Amino acid sequence: MKQIIFTILCLTLFIPKIKAQNEIMTISGYVRDSSNKAPLVNAYIVLDFDKSKGTFTNKEGFYNLFLPRNKYVISVRHVGYRPTRLTLNLRKDTELNFMLNPLANELEEVIVSGKSSADANIERPLLGVSSLNIKTLQKIPSAFGELDILKGLQMLPGVTSVGEASNGVNIRGGATDQNLILLEDAPIFNPTHMFGLFSVFPTDAVSGLDLYKGNVPARYGGRAAAVMSVSLVQPNLDKTTLTGGISLVSNRLTLNTPLIKEKMGIVISGRGAFNDFLLPLVSDKLDNIKANFGDFTTKLFYKINPKNTLTATMYLSSDFFQTDLLGTIQNVNATATQFKTNTTNFSAKWFHAVNDRLNFQTSYISASYTPKFQLPELNSTNKVELLSGINYQQIKANANYYLLKQKLEMGIEGTKYDINPGELKPNESKSVLAIKTPIEQALEVGIYVEDEVTFSKKITASFGIRYSLFSAIGPHTVRRYKEGEQRDDFSVIDSVQYSSGQSIKQYGGFEPRFGLKYSLSENTSLKIGYTLMRQYVQTVTNTTTPLPTARWKTSDDFIKPQVSQLISAGWFHNSKNNVYEFSLEGYYRHTDHIIDYKPGADFVLQKYPETQLLQGQNRSYGLEMMLSKKKGEATGWLSYTYSRSENQVNEGANYRQQVNFGNWYSSNYDRPHMLNASLVVNAGKNNDFSFNFSYSTGRPYTTPKGFVGYNGAIYPFYDLRNNDRIPDYHRLDFAWNIYQPSMKNKKWKGSWTFTVFNIYGRSNAYSVFFRTESRVIKPYQLTIFGSPIPTLSYNFKY
Repeated sequence: MKQIIFTILCLTLFIPKIKAQNEIMTISGYVRDSSNKAPLVNAYIVLDFDKSKGTFTNKEGFYNLFLPRNKYVISVRHVGYRPTRLTLNLRKDTELNFMLNPLANELEEVIVSGKSSADANIERPLLGVSSLNIKTLQKIPSAFGELDILKGLQMLPGVTSVGEASNGVNIRGGATDQNLILLEDAPIFNPTHMFGLFSVFPTDAVSGLDLYKGNVPARYGGRAAAVMSVSLVQPNLDKTTLTGGISLVSNRLTLNTPLIKEKMGIVISGRGAFNDFLLPLVSDKLDNIKANFGDFTTKLFYKINPKNTLTATMYLSSDFFQTDLLGTIQNVNATATQFKTNTTNFSAKWFHAVNDRLNFQTSYISASYTPKFQLPELNSTNKVELLSGINYQQIKANANYYLLKQKLEMGIEGTKYDINPGELKPNESKSVLAIKTPIEQALEVGIYVEDEVTFSKKITASFGIRYSLFSAIGPHTVRRYKEGEQRDDFSVIDSVQYSSGQSIKQYGGFEPRFGLKYSLSENTSLKIGYTLMRQYVQTVTNTTTPLPTARWKTSDDFIKPQVSQLISAGWFHNSKNNVYEFSLEGYYRHTDHIIDYKPGADFVLQKYPETQLLQGQNRSYGLEMMLSKKKGEATGWLSYTYSRSENQVNEGANYRQQVNFGNWYSSNYDRPHMLNASLVVNAGKNNDFSFNFSYSTGRPYTTPKGFVGYNGAIYPFYDLRNNDRIPDYHRLDFAWNIYQPSMKNKKWKGSWTFTVFNIYGRSNAYSVFFRTESRVIKPYQLTIFGSPIPTLSYNFKY
């Protein structure tokens, strides 16, 4: 009996001690930039002796970490900042805020990384995720000295474009419209200025970019290939900074200042390019090019209290580009091609933290993109105009909940599309008829849940499920065609008129996402992933026509939404001191209902585009390798990609219902080999030199198999689609950054950048097209930059 009483007494005294030791405590707080108090997104908070217990900050710079009572050494890291660590004896829920010091003018440089911290590329269960830091971008040589996010992205494996002046990028063999490009959550429908020469993003106001080309989180939808999310710098609540630059192309200025100390701040950024009169001085091949653009960005941040914040962002841009006549339409006798665009984006967000584990965010987003083509008529002051546009409005809400070994996010969103496919305005022309295509309207709803779970030190998984529902709505007239026959004016059997707001056609379905990470060691991991995405709105373009007349198109009775499925796997390794980083990824993506045009199609201003379009399937696969050196006097990376992208289109037995007789053929974005290398050499604290080399296989194009004479005229005869390739592309660039030592300890800091784009003057072909002259069809090769382009620019910060 005494033994039983003694045992019960011991357990009574001992159990509370065990419970106390194992009780879970919460560590939470913010990670900020010490120089301007801006929150740092994706900062890595981790235990020094157990990397499986770590987390990342969210967009507000906030983090949660759940640990038992004990003594810990906590490290905080972020690319471009000096790491910090502290020892904590955790006995209760604790708030820990960190201020990280920027690595300014030091030998340790920042390059493109798998994510924003040193070990995130091997720790997170996501593949194909890359971050581009602005500090990296400033080292990359660029045309005309303009910092360019899209050109920086093209140095990554699996990312390319159809040419030096192309609108956007192609990712893993996908089309440009298959990428969702976001600026503070608002979509960008044309990410370039000057007909593709520069990106639209104001680099002085951008804090970074995340590219998802493998595992796409469930919170993103509406595209079939990849997601690019660009974030702006956080308004400063403590002090005023002024940055800017002057180059031969553009002038820029960014103001970041508090409006109410510690409560409200604003970022205002403007950029303008009006120096096109200098282009002929660079090269006589640029004599007939006229180009100018301007953009304006502002972001307002209001800290209502520690648990509530409001953020409002506006982006405006205007663009004009003129080049030699690339093509014409209808009866227009034009002398040049002029391209004008206007973009207006707005987003407003309310963030509310319920407690350390739960927070909500509600957003309203609008975007408008209105391109205009102008064709000046010969011997006249009149310009014939081709107009189009897309308007986008979205309301969404999401919640984040943090558990011991999980991060749970759920949300819902609704989107409305209004699309003007095309309108031809003759203005004063007597030979051109006015044409207006019907407006297209649609609604899209999405709901999602995603969860990241840590099962053990070795295994972490990411699960996501999204359900999307799309409805094309009236007013609209839909034609009916004979079953089994090609869609044209001769097979129409009826038409149906839909009233305003009436549903014409609905599509929807689940979109599962999955990623798994298995750690082989502290520095090496294996990952696998699967992603399904649905795309309901796409662009329609005939790339064999040099006149860039793409139009946005909603899914309807005849144009089904694109559905892509991606399987990927990778091996990731970091050296022990994180000097070197290596990754090897393989992928296979199959996409149903890709759009291609019929042989001889003409869909410009086409009221019924289904008569000119066909749908089929695409298969894209490849292997991507990247080796980077992240520290030391010499930093840089080397990447190689082998990839293929092929289409198959076969809707029926008629030759006009097939492409290439129903056989597989290379897509417009099939470039099997890509090699990119970048090297930055720090020659002391006041100078650094950088070199970029790019090589890629030439993209496919369609060349005539022969020519046919009829009624005294000669017409090209086409047999196979994309049966030839333009010459291979390669280019070497150089940049020299000079930091003024006399200004090191002054408020005003300036630097000079001297760049030479295309050092050895390679005449890379942008496209090959054919033109009839004097009843003879002649091939022409369009080259954008056929000679070296030296540039000097000045950058400053106050």
